[in-house]
Amino acid sequence: MRAIEAEAVVRYTDAGGLAEALSGADALFVYDFLSMAVPGAWHAADRLHWLHIASAGVDPVMFPGLRESEVVLTNSRGVFDDAIAEYVLGVVLAFAKGFARSLELQREVRWQHRESERIAGTEALVVGTGPIGRSIARLLRAAGMRVSGVGRRARTGDPDFGDVHASSELALHLPSADYVVAVAPLTEHTKGLFDAKAFAAMKPSARFVNVGRGELVVTADLVAALREGALAGAALDVFDIEPLPSESPLWTLPNVLVSPHMSGDFLGWRNALVEVFAGNFTRWRAGEALHNVVDKQLGYVPSVS
Repeated sequence: MRAIEAEAVVRYTDAGGLAEALSGADALFVYDFLSMAVPGAWHAADRLHWLHIASAGVDPVMFPGLRESEVVLTNSRGVFDDAIAEYVLGVVLAFAKGFARSLELQREVRWQHRESERIAGTEALVVGTGPIGRSIARLLRAAGMRVSGVGRRARTGDPDFGDVHASSELALHLPSADYVVAVAPLTEHTKGLFDAKAFAAMKPSARFVNVGRGELVVTADLVAALREGALAGAALDVFDIEPLPSESPLWTLPNVLVSPHMSGDFLGWRNALVEVFAGNFTRWRAGEALHNVVDKQLGYVPSVS
């Protein structure tokens, strides 16, 4: 932030002091991207022109006051794409190769020969076709998987997804997928997208991976599907309540991999987030077009393709 401090008055604050710091501010950098403090302090935004959030998802700041204002919203799209794609490939391999069971047997000092699955030739359905979904599709396709996507509009011949199906047709394509990867942005249309009906449409051998938002999933329906054998497993990096409560059955279900919202957090990610803001700050000061401008009605940065 030193370069920015040389060009502007910078106020650092926590959630409790946000309203006071926001008064008279021209720009707001929401570095704590999980904070829900902005709506409560919005009354103090008396001259704000630009809000930047240090994440790809913008749901913590997508409230009516911002949506209806003239304030430009930008996000940190692009920082986490490859790291999250690597996470997804990692959990796909972990399921197919039985790594969790191998560790259990190792701790028990048991030599138990087993066969593993191939991922080449299996089908992955990536729900969410933004930059993160696109990076996931590229990496899974490079590993030999057959990949298709689910997005806002249907199309064919996509360089990474091949076929993209319309979100309204999700239920038609769930039954054929071996791996379903949720990476869609959280909007009023995607909240609770994966419910009992969606899980019932998947085949019992399918695995579900969520690296999008916890609220994309009806957690009770996912737990029921896993317990009943309607799904073979789930890898979950995001949850509707974070931290995941200790009493949640997701901690102890044998076919679930839990990680604490870290799939995109590579070494150096904090600096990378500030660098994205700093680059946009330079453009803003020069009166140039900002990168990663969010469509506040859609709730994400529209793709150019």
